[in-house]
Amino acid sequence: MGITTIQLDEETKKKIASFGSKDESYDTIVRRIYSLAVKEQLRMFLMSSEDTISIEEARKELDKKWPRSK
Repeated sequence: MGITTIQLDEETKKKIASFGSKDESYDTIVRRIYSLAVKEQLRMFLMSSEDTISIEEARKELDKKWPRSK
């Protein structure tokens, strides 16, 4: 894989460096930050209550679709 150069504001560079230790490269730091961001996005997706219904609502819908025989 090739090496590339990206331009960063000096303040951004300092912020990125603050996530690493003295012997770490910026590539290592950015990869770690990216990995954490992906995990956080997944956590937010899995924990989201958007488009969900309560168990009680789900049971009511089930009873409408498949009434229990008595």
